[in-house]
Amino acid sequence: MFSVHDIDEIINTYKKTVYGTALSHTQNKFDADDVFQEVFLVYFKKNPTFQSEEHRKAWLIRTTLNLCKKVTLSAWRKKTTSLENAPEQSYQFVGKEENTVHSALRELPQKYGAVLYLFYFEEYKTEEIGKILKISTGNVRIRLKRGRDLMREKLKGEYFYE
Repeated sequence: MFSVHDIDEIINTYKKTVYGTALSHTQNKFDADDVFQEVFLVYFKKNPTFQSEEHRKAWLIRTTLNLCKKVTLSAWRKKTTSLENAPEQSYQFVGKEENTVHSALRELPQKYGAVLYLFYFEEYKTEEIGKILKISTGNVRIRLKRGRDLMREKLKGEYFYE
C-alpha cells in the first residue's frame, strides 16, 4: 500500500510527463486534467511493480495514451458541438515562443504530435518511442519526419523562412 509521501513523490516526479502527454493528445486543458487524474487513480488502484524507473515512466505514458484515446473517441465527445463563442481555455507557457510551438504541436494529427512530444519533450530515443506506442522504429522515424515537416509548415514565417 502507498503512503501519502509515496503518492506525492510519484505524482511530483511524473506530473509533467503525464500532463504534457495528455495535453498534447486531448488538445484541451479540461480533458488533460481528467486524464491526469485518471492515470494516477489507475496507478494507485493497480499498484503495479516495475523493473526500473524507465519501466514505470513507460507504463504511465502508455496508460496516459490509452486514457486519452478513450476520451477522444468517446461517444459523448462525438455528439457534442464546439462552443465557438467560448473563450479559449488552454494551458499557457511563460514565453510566447513556447506557446506558439505548443499550439502548433496541438494542431498536428495525434500520431505525429505523440512522437514529437516523446522525442523532444521527454527525450526518448526512437526505439523507446516504438515500444511505448507499440509501433516499429521505422514507423517512429517516418512519423518524426512527417511531424517535423508539418510543424515547419505551421511555423513558416515565424521561425522558418523560405
